[in-house]
Amino acid sequence: MSTPSQRLQAIDALRGLVILIMMVDHVRETFYLHQQVPDPMLIPGTEESLFFSRILAHLCAPVFVVLTGLSAYLYQAKNNSVQMTREFLLKRGLFLIFLELIIINFAWTGQFPPDVIYLQVIWAIGLSMVVLAGLIGLSQKWLWVISLSIIFGHNALDQVSFSQIPILQNLWFILHERGWIEFGDLIRFRTSYPVLPWIGVITLGYCIGHTVFNSTHDVAKRNQILLGFGLASISLFIVLRMINLYGDQAWSVMPTSTETVMSFLNLTKYPPSLLFILWNVGLGLILLVLLQKVESKPWIKPLIVFGSVPMFFYIVHLYVLKTLYLIAVALFGTTHGEYFGVDHVSTLWLISIILTVAFYPLMLKFSAFKHKNKHIRILKYL
Repeated sequence: MSTPSQRLQAIDALRGLVILIMMVDHVRETFYLHQQVPDPMLIPGTEESLFFSRILAHLCAPVFVVLTGLSAYLYQAKNNSVQMTREFLLKRGLFLIFLELIIINFAWTGQFPPDVIYLQVIWAIGLSMVVLAGLIGLSQKWLWVISLSIIFGHNALDQVSFSQIPILQNLWFILHERGWIEFGDLIRFRTSYPVLPWIGVITLGYCIGHTVFNSTHDVAKRNQILLGFGLASISLFIVLRMINLYGDQAWSVMPTSTETVMSFLNLTKYPPSLLFILWNVGLGLILLVLLQKVESKPWIKPLIVFGSVPMFFYIVHLYVLKTLYLIAVALFGTTHGEYFGVDHVSTLWLISIILTVAFYPLMLKFSAFKHKNKHIRILKYL
């Protein structure tokens, strides 16, 4: 049987991998503002390197959310207490919402007090944790039903609107549709990450944890089940995508084979479509199995380190990117219209690699500090 610490290493490694991929996308949003992409992307006119970098980044949020649900189950199993898990989810969820509203929003906008607050991924994770705190007392059967019903059914709600009822429309913006919630001229909220599908994903992670990471399964059996879930998810994605009837916008045969592949993989993230979730969660579970097999290798340690301090890394890298952008504008001015930007996607990857190397010593020290000072409660949330 594997120990909880062994189980967590592969999870931390996967979390570390996706937050480094996430940083590439945030470097893009900092130094490639002159080539922003819509959601879903427009195939004609979008360079291939930009498209596939963005598609790779799509892996991050679904994997992070499903791992949050899985980790919630591991916390419950470790402490043998639903109540403790519920309290932890509630406290951490509210803490993440606070971070999004105050600390993270300022890193993106540089405005305080802000006139716009963007409700993005940390908000979505936080609110999903709060909802999961209220759900975990239900039976596993009902949790599976709730999770799969949301994931498979929410695209049927795409045409629903409450435009004539402002209160309900604002709630709908939070749950399912990107939009603006306005409070007069005082402040506006942009619901960049509607949370309903993410509630389905975090509950799915909790259900997978309960099914896979229980004491009756050894490592081999656990990996077999995880791989089965991952392959089933990818297979279902391919079947539904080929049918082209439900789960996302339709794809089409394009003038070139590369553009056709791009069209096939051009999925909707805001909110995440059924096909978006199937593809990226499936890949994430397969990666978790692969990382489980190599988690003892020395070269995997950096990923484990980054994944052990995800929120600390998230906040630090956003503020560093903001600072670097302001320095670049001060030194070189605006190079692409109103923005400073680099000319090639390859430069974004180079910047990300340099930042990864530069951040690693700090993350290593903070990880060690965090593990040595577990009595400091705030560190559990970072």
